[in-house]
Amino acid sequence: MQAPSDILDLVSQTKARGEPFAVATVVRTVSVTAAKAGAKAVVLADGRFSGGWIGGGCARSAVLKAAGEAIQDGQPRLVSVQPEDLLEVQHVAPGEVRDGIVYARNMCPSQGTMDVFVEPVLPRPDLIILGASPVAVALADIARRLGFFVTVCAAATDHASFGEPDRLIDGLTLPANGTAHGFIVIATQGRGDAVALKAVINAPARYIGFVGSRRKFAALRRDLDGAGIDVGAIDAIRSPAGLDLGAITPDEIALSIVAEMIAVRRRGQRMVSKGE
Repeated sequence: MQAPSDILDLVSQTKARGEPFAVATVVRTVSVTAAKAGAKAVVLADGRFSGGWIGGGCARSAVLKAAGEAIQDGQPRLVSVQPEDLLEVQHVAPGEVRDGIVYARNMCPSQGTMDVFVEPVLPRPDLIILGASPVAVALADIARRLGFFVTVCAAATDHASFGEPDRLIDGLTLPANGTAHGFIVIATQGRGDAVALKAVINAPARYIGFVGSRRKFAALRRDLDGAGIDVGAIDAIRSPAGLDLGAITPDEIALSIVAEMIAVRRRGQRMVSKGE
C-alpha cells in the first residue's frame, strides 16, 4: 500500500501531464473490509489503477465503473458496496442510484460494507485564440480566469498586448497539440482573417468561433471557395461567435464568447446532474 504522501505526489504528477483521471477515497467501512477509511487510489481514463489501494476485487469493478463515468461527465460519485442481504433490506438493486449513492453488491466472503467517494480530476479545457484584436486580448483574460488553458496565436510583435496567457505562438498557426476536443476562436478582425480560417479548417475542435459579422464571414467563405479550398467544414464554425447578449464592447463580446463555450462544455454535464 502506498503512503498518503505518495498518492498526493501521484495525483500531482498525473494532473501535470494533463491527463483526466479520478481519485477514489474510502470514506466509510462497516464490519470486515480489506481497506479502511482514508485509503485512496488513482484511476486513469483507460480503466487502470495507476496507484494506491482501496481493497481487493470486492469493490474494484464498481469503483472502476464509477470512475469511468465520472471522468466522462465530470460529476463525482459515492459508491456504496454492500452485501446482498443489506441491499435487500433497503430494497435497493445493485447498480441502482438513490439519493446520489450508487449501490453495488459485495460478493466477497467478508460481507463488509465500504463507501467510496470517486472524484474526477479533469484537465483545463484548451482555448486557442488566433489574432491580437481587442476582443482577442479581452477573451484571453476572461477565459483564463474561468479555467481555460489559453494559447494565443499572433505575431510576436503583438504578444505584449496580452496579460499572462498560458502559451504564446508566433503567427496564425495552430499548435501541434491542444486542438482535439478543445475550443478555437478566430479574433483577427481584419488582420489575417483568411489565413486564420484556412488554419482551422478541419481542426478536430469541439468549438470553433469567428469574431465578425455573418456578411463578412460569408464573403471570406466565397473567397476561399473561389481559391479552390474545400470549405465544407467552415459551415460548422459559429459566426458570429458568442451568445446574443447584445454585446458591443470588446469585453462584452469576449464575455459572450466565453459564455457560449461554457454552455457547449457543460451541456452534457448539466443533463446528467439533472437526471435527464
